[in-house]
Amino acid sequence: MERMQYQVDGKIACIRIDDGKANAMSVPFFAELGALLDRAQSDGVGALVLAGRSGMFSGGLDLKLLPTLSREGLRELSATFATTMLRVFTLPIPTVAAVTGHAIAGGAVLAYACDRRYAVDGRFRLQLNEVAIGIPMPSWMAAIASTALPSRLHVEALLHARAYAPSEAAAHGIVNGLVAEGGDVVHHAIEHAADLVALPRDAYATSKRRLRAAEVARVTALLEGELV
Repeated sequence: MERMQYQVDGKIACIRIDDGKANAMSVPFFAELGALLDRAQSDGVGALVLAGRSGMFSGGLDLKLLPTLSREGLRELSATFATTMLRVFTLPIPTVAAVTGHAIAGGAVLAYACDRRYAVDGRFRLQLNEVAIGIPMPSWMAAIASTALPSRLHVEALLHARAYAPSEAAAHGIVNGLVAEGGDVVHHAIEHAADLVALPRDAYATSKRRLRAAEVARVTALLEGELV
């Protein structure tokens, strides 16, 4: 089932995720996203916008699927989740999240893995709820989130599973900008990706790799031992 659309406008590509529900993540979800990341790199775009559907960026992993998986299936899902999010985090293209609604658990991670985030205001929440639902937060997830969350918020956001309304996220600098409720946050994100296109691509890619390589290497080394 195709749950993602890919479009290019000038030098900016946009991946829109819409399964009609929670944009739930699974191994096929990650495969589809990975293929579109390949396409964006192959197309040589200057920036990539990741967006959800109206009201829902992503609710994270498919919780209905999890109880049906074998131990091996759970480990595969966990590993694929980690490697895909780390790929977004290290993608040698500027990335911008258009947070179109709720961004919970893996949805928040996907937003935090991007270089910039713009959110639509409303009765939505951004939340890493892993600890609240009894899942120890893996090192790779904490590393990605720590680059988007101000250090003063690490305890409440990562350990205490604090949920943030879009307006709170904007006030804390978790997102780079806020669009009024009902506004077109995808268009806003595309507009604000334009200055990133102007940056020299090789310099951006090399600098991004150097900024993140040591931490990515550290959490990758821990990954196997932290899989569920």
